Amino acid sequence: MNNFQPADRNTIVAAQLAKLKALLAELLSTNPFYTRKLLEAGISPAISGLEEFAASMPFTLKHEIVADQMENPPYGSNLTYPLERYTRFSQTSGTTANPIRWLDTPESWDWMLDNWSQVYKKAGVARRDHIFFAFSFAPFLGFWTAFESAARIGCLCIPGGGLSSAARLRIMLDNNVTVLCCAPTYTVRLAEVAVEEGVDLAALKVRTIIVAGEPGGSIPATRARIEQLWKGVRIVDHHGMTEVGPVSYGCPEKRNMLHVIESSYIAEIVNPGSEKPVEAGGMGELVLTTLGRTGSPLLRYRTGDWVQPIKDQPCACGSYELALQGGILGRTDDMVIIRGVNVYPSAVEDIVRGFPGVAEYRVEIFSQQALPEMKMQVELVPACKDEAEVAAHLEAALQKAFALRIPVIIVPGGTLPRFEMKARRWVRV
Repeated sequence: MNNFQPADRNTIVAAQLAKLKALLAELLSTNPFYTRKLLEAGISPAISGLEEFAASMPFTLKHEIVADQMENPPYGSNLTYPLERYTRFSQTSGTTANPIRWLDTPESWDWMLDNWSQVYKKAGVARRDHIFFAFSFAPFLGFWTAFESAARIGCLCIPGGGLSSAARLRIMLDNNVTVLCCAPTYTVRLAEVAVEEGVDLAALKVRTIIVAGEPGGSIPATRARIEQLWKGVRIVDHHGMTEVGPVSYGCPEKRNMLHVIESSYIAEIVNPGSEKPVEAGGMGELVLTTLGRTGSPLLRYRTGDWVQPIKDQPCACGSYELALQGGILGRTDDMVIIRGVNVYPSAVEDIVRGFPGVAEYRVEIFSQQALPEMKMQVELVPACKDEAEVAAHLEAALQKAFALRIPVIIVPGGTLPRFEMKARRWVRV
């Protein structure tokens, strides 16, 4: 099991370099996708350090992976071993591009389970816990790795695939569930259904909710809203991707902080435009190299995740691992520019969730015009009757944050869609 606990940055970097050298030695001449890239870049296992690697190795881009799988169907050429070595299949949702298929060997799979064990450990999860996974049995990586890692720890693992929200609440109640794993949006939906079904969330034994799949767990207003709905449970954020695996764990001391598991990843943060490194305290795109997913690795993969590294180390929790203030702030391709103002979905989410009367919302972007515009549809909780007041106060809050007038339209209850996985609240019209 990956129990590496770094003492300082020098220890982290030395371990990363040793693992990188071993990875490069394994990939050269065996992995067609990376053999070509490494040879063109002049990189060998004798590389002197991480600085040389970052300076010489080109980024790996998502569209490269998609193109490679189209040219070498169905799995592409980023496979280090013969096909018979691979036992696990995963696939991205394909919401913004063609879905990416990913294969893993038993060794790579175990590496990801080890990463999840760190997520659980930092969240205070132990053998005694009963964990409910409010996900469907889709081929996305997060559910399967989280479930199997928890089972390996010795937790009672309860799957929630194929069930209604009401049925899930009943199972959680009947089985004394102490930990819930789901998307942040879905925690709000479950609380909404609990009211409809007459289920008292205080009667559940859930003490921790681990959220992932979208920004939310590190957004203060969203976290506060979930904790209020769930009677003070602890919200723990986490993030990962099908392409790279489980990446980060929620800081045990600072609730709006994620730590990258640097025993498993080399992490860089670059300016998306200049592609130059971003200093601590700045904002940039997270770039990852997987150090243990040898069967289907990624070297300097541009994740598209917008992050802000903190300046001070160690963190209050004692860790020297890379700390990201506010977790994943958004996606570099999710930002919209409205009348010259950069607007991120996570920033809007933080404002909207500060209004307890809002049950659900949707943002419409009108991009066909010469100057893109946006408006917001809002559905209120049944107890909230003063529609005009909520709309006015929400418009004022958005105006203050972005210096933009964003019309807020109140729609009838049940109008807007609810989400189990990643919410699709931003719609281009």
